[in-house]
Amino acid sequence: MSMEENKKYRKTYPISWEQLHRDSKALAWRLLSMDYFKGIVAITRGGLVPAAIVARELDIHLVDTICISSYDWKDQKGEAEILKSFEGDGEGWLLLDDLVDTGRTAQLVKKMVPKAHFATVYAKPAGRPLVDTYITEVSQDTWILFPWDSESQFVQPLASGK
Repeated sequence: MSMEENKKYRKTYPISWEQLHRDSKALAWRLLSMDYFKGIVAITRGGLVPAAIVARELDIHLVDTICISSYDWKDQKGEAEILKSFEGDGEGWLLLDDLVDTGRTAQLVKKMVPKAHFATVYAKPAGRPLVDTYITEVSQDTWILFPWDSESQFVQPLASGK
């Protein structure tokens, strides 16, 4: 992490594959009681894994994507670039992402598909108002470390940093 990121993110919250699966299944459980969704629109790339899990649990076979390159993880300053859009206003569709952080990407996709139901597994306070359904809220200063961005290795115990 850069010095700037160290100021912005004071905590790291590592997510294991098992936890991501449990949390995505919990999201599916919450969505189960809602109206029928004709399909899922996953926001790439982070929304792909949760979309696969939710699609299985809700027995949805139609999965599409909106492909956005929203930032370089190192600087997070780049403009969002739409690589692939979605046809239609999203009515009857479930729009799915792993996380809503600042809400910048969420605002962009909600303009594309304003009638879609927007769900994320994790939500931070700045972006949370843009999401219709989410499972876990984390503080704005927490960096969520997803399993596809990490590998297992030894870490020092918390007390050793004192």
